[in-house]
Amino acid sequence: MSRDARWQALLELLVERGRLDVEEAAAELAVSAATIRRDFDQLAEQQMLVRTRGGAVVHGVSYELPLRYKTARHASEKQRIAKAVAGLVAPGEAVGLTGGTTTTEVARALAVRSDLASGSPALTIVTNALNIANELAVRPQFKIVLTGGVARPQSYELVGPLADGVLGQITLDVAVLGVVALDVTHGAAAADEAEAAINRLLCERAERVIVAADSSKLGQRAFARICSAESVDTLVTDVAVSGDMVRRFEEAGVQVVAV
Repeated sequence: MSRDARWQALLELLVERGRLDVEEAAAELAVSAATIRRDFDQLAEQQMLVRTRGGAVVHGVSYELPLRYKTARHASEKQRIAKAVAGLVAPGEAVGLTGGTTTTEVARALAVRSDLASGSPALTIVTNALNIANELAVRPQFKIVLTGGVARPQSYELVGPLADGVLGQITLDVAVLGVVALDVTHGAAAADEAEAAINRLLCERAERVIVAADSSKLGQRAFARICSAESVDTLVTDVAVSGDMVRRFEEAGVQVVAV
């Protein structure tokens, strides 16, 4: 197991349990206690956890796992979803991308589309996600627009009122949302209210809204509302979505694409 994979696993276990001791973690990951001690020390230096005698605890009461350390849960589903979402974007369009693991995969899927290899621009990408802008900035055929704002280290997203100045001056053909939850009654939602506010602005500036979400997020609720289900034009999810769930979204006027 690589160091990065080991760190991902350790942090996932820590978030789930709140506390880990060295021997327990070593047994879980089938590595030596010395390796786990070294990992804990290095993660503590990055303020990813707090070292205790014989183990570690989560860093603070509102601990959230940063994007780069999230285990790729539902990875194959997200890649299929991303490819399908990318296929719904036409050359020359202005596309808004929120932050998140699924939308990052959408950005990557757009980057490898052969019909978007040239153009002036082939796409205009508007995003508040620093990692997405960083990945796409090397594509000269893409025009990259970053919103203003203050960076959240957990998600690499820019948030806050500084983004209003940019988003208030543009229009988008399509906004692609990564969400924590999407429910017919409660709508699309994020865990953080500042992220939800930026995502809401992107939706308001777009002609159409696509939600990219694996089926584990459907029928769920989260703290901060982004928009109603009726504001979503298309939901792209995986084939594990239930027939009843599809029916409920379609009755709300949402086109459902399961891949």
